[in-house]
Amino acid sequence: MTTRGLGLDDPQRENEVLLAIIEATTSGPGVEPLAAAVARVITEATATDVCFVHVLDDTERSLTLAGATPPFDAQVGKVRLPLDTGVTGWVASHREPAVIPGDKHADPRYVAIPELHGERYASMVSVPMESEPAGLAGVLNVHTLARREFDDRDVRVLLAIGSLLAGALHQARMHRRLAAREEAHGRFAEQMVAAQEAERQRLARDIHDGISQRLVTLSFHLDAVRTFVDRDEAGAARKDLATACDLVLTTLDEARSAIGALRPPVLDDLGLAGALAALARGLPGVGAVLDLDERRLPEHVEVALYRIAQETLQNVLKHAEAQEVTVRLATGEHGVRLELADDGVGFDPSRRAGNGHGLASVRERAELVGGSVRITSRPGTGTRVAVTAPLDTSSQSEESTHNT
Repeated sequence: MTTRGLGLDDPQRENEVLLAIIEATTSGPGVEPLAAAVARVITEATATDVCFVHVLDDTERSLTLAGATPPFDAQVGKVRLPLDTGVTGWVASHREPAVIPGDKHADPRYVAIPELHGERYASMVSVPMESEPAGLAGVLNVHTLARREFDDRDVRVLLAIGSLLAGALHQARMHRRLAAREEAHGRFAEQMVAAQEAERQRLARDIHDGISQRLVTLSFHLDAVRTFVDRDEAGAARKDLATACDLVLTTLDEARSAIGALRPPVLDDLGLAGALAALARGLPGVGAVLDLDERRLPEHVEVALYRIAQETLQNVLKHAEAQEVTVRLATGEHGVRLELADDGVGFDPSRRAGNGHGLASVRERAELVGGSVRITSRPGTGTRVAVTAPLDTSSQSEESTHNT
């Protein structure tokens, strides 16, 4: 004897199930708890034995099991189905329900998933979970041990459940994305603070080991000059005074270098394009080909790109044995691209991933402004370093106004 459908014999019972589903969708912002709560309601309120909630991944190329009734809840997050694979994938791709009352293996769409033991269940219904205007959220499947005939009314009820669940899942996914974005922003802020602290510590060491020590030595020589003057020993006084003057000039150079480490003065004088040109043309014995957009950028982006170019061109000078370098700077509406290429000896990037030749420093500086680095090289073919970084249009406009 064949038992019919979901076992919901009247509209009132259907409404009770839909109300229970609505209540389950308020179980929290998490995708998995939400899917688990709905799967549990469906199997408890209908004549089905197992329910699976497959959610569309962020890539929209596959589905992941996000909720299931026990014992299959242990497979949540582990079962992934490419779109258009199996009944579930077919439903997702075609946005149409699929009803298999029996003999699943006779259906060309059916693909057995060993972890879910589909062969134990006689009948199944699979429906898309869709909502307006967000679209497809995933696929809802129900299975029964005994053979059942699912009619149009059963499918409509499951589609209604799928629509309710889709809206809640879209909200849960949006919440998850926002949480991930906030976490990424938090990590970025931590990196910024760590980088600033490291820069401050480096500057403090430079000042202590260089400028401070030279000032102490300078004070000794000036004291000696005063003593010799008091003793009317002009020759000795002139000697210490000459040494003191040399120390003043050396200390001044170190002070300028320390200030330049924070904000290169050449950026204020020439702008980023001019500063890049000066760097490239300053490489002894290496020709320079320049294609530089002269528009001003936000200060932190200019400093990062200048430091990246400085590090990269120093590597060219030290290691590349290049005859020529090409420097290109292009600015678009939302981003900037800096490209530095040489015709030198090249290297194998896979053997120096993340370190060597200052590449780690280049990547870190790019990441601090939300950018990325692509390094292309092969032994004997030169090296190309391409840096892309986003631009805050509003801050770019303000910076341009500030510099006119």
